[in-house]
Amino acid sequence: MTYRHVVLFRIHDDVEEHDVTRAVDALRSLAELPCVEDWRIARSLDERKGRILIEEATFADEDAFAAFREDPRHRDVAARMSEISDWWIGDYVS
Repeated sequence: MTYRHVVLFRIHDDVEEHDVTRAVDALRSLAELPCVEDWRIARSLDERKGRILIEEATFADEDAFAAFREDPRHRDVAARMSEISDWWIGDYVS
């Protein structure tokens, strides 16, 4: 079994495009964390409801995911994302 983590970030309307690009780069940098098995960041092709960034991650198990959440690099990126977006999370085991 693997632990799956999906996040949809809805970027606030007043955020400049260069800040979105920086956010994508910051999110992509988290792929380097040792607890991450698979990491994908994409921008939704459908922008009818605004600019949406998609984070799709796979971890070996819930312990690996917990280690990811506690990592200072993840906490830093999460804090930055909270300034420019709202998000919805879907976690599940497959």
